[in-house]
Amino acid sequence: MGYFDSREIRGLMLFIPLMLLVGVGWFVVEVRRMDHRVETLQLADDPLPADSIHLFYFDPNTISYDSLKLLGFSKMQARQLLHYRAAGKVYRMAEDLDGIYGMTDSLFQRVRPYVRIGREYAFQPKAQGAWREFDSAPRRTFQPPKAAIPIDSLTVEVLRAMGFSIRWSEAFVDCHRRRGIRSTEEMRELNFIGDSITDLLTPWLLFPAPKQDPFEAPVELNGADSATLRSVYGIGEKTVMEIIRYRNRLGGFHRVEQLAEVKGVTEANYEKILQQIWCDSFQIQKIDINFAPAERIKGHPYMEPRTFRKLISKRQQRKSKGGWSTVEEMVEEDILTPDEAQRLRPYLRFGTQESE
Repeated sequence: MGYFDSREIRGLMLFIPLMLLVGVGWFVVEVRRMDHRVETLQLADDPLPADSIHLFYFDPNTISYDSLKLLGFSKMQARQLLHYRAAGKVYRMAEDLDGIYGMTDSLFQRVRPYVRIGREYAFQPKAQGAWREFDSAPRRTFQPPKAAIPIDSLTVEVLRAMGFSIRWSEAFVDCHRRRGIRSTEEMRELNFIGDSITDLLTPWLLFPAPKQDPFEAPVELNGADSATLRSVYGIGEKTVMEIIRYRNRLGGFHRVEQLAEVKGVTEANYEKILQQIWCDSFQIQKIDINFAPAERIKGHPYMEPRTFRKLISKRQQRKSKGGWSTVEEMVEEDILTPDEAQRLRPYLRFGTQESE
């Protein structure tokens, strides 16, 4: 007697091919998804080399795909901009570019000064005449404040009290929050503000003191805090912390070229950073090689584990002779190689009595 009757056998014959078909369909879908993910990753990581990038004025509402690539956009970033535009997105101001999926801070900061929005696309309140540039409400008059106001303290309510419309006030505050307006000239560059509004407002606005150009006032590498280092063009937030950690391990920078040893300092940014910094080698915290705690010596980035072990094993014997007096003596005793001695020389001192 068989295990299955004829009806069950027919059911199995239909069920097995159906399951095979479902399995093949699932496999095909997964392969396509994987190909799409791989393509997305490839497109997101193919900007032009730095020496091939050309900066020029452009309108994101009309620029072509090839021109975006010349500006340094990756394929993914360029396609996202065009995709948004095809879906009805209108770029009213440069800050709108920051909302593109895949846009990086470095790319946005590089191209923002070159954005020029055409008059037909720029945000402009409905207006007639000079006063209508900033408010379409009829019979509204400008009410100057009682005293000058820092631009960083300017709110929608304050602008409304001066006579501006709520829509324009919100646009101005949002633009300042995202861009940071720091001068009268920057106000005039914004299409939705205009010269007439700038002339009305600027007598009553206090702008922050302009920051010194780091190329004109180089930053001292050993004494700079995190905020000062962050002001150097080419040093990002993460790189600042790496610089400070490495500086502490070294005891200070002896030469600016040592910055190339810091994790996060890329070859592309290195040359730019060098033009904006200098270092005061007199601020270096030196190690007394004869008496410093072993932990402090071991933590120095130029002290190899092999070298550290030889140094510690011979230091006690050397103390009976007064310790080492020069780095050359350590080379003669085969504790340091000539290259190690050259790198460590600025960080060592040779005390004759324990002072640490």
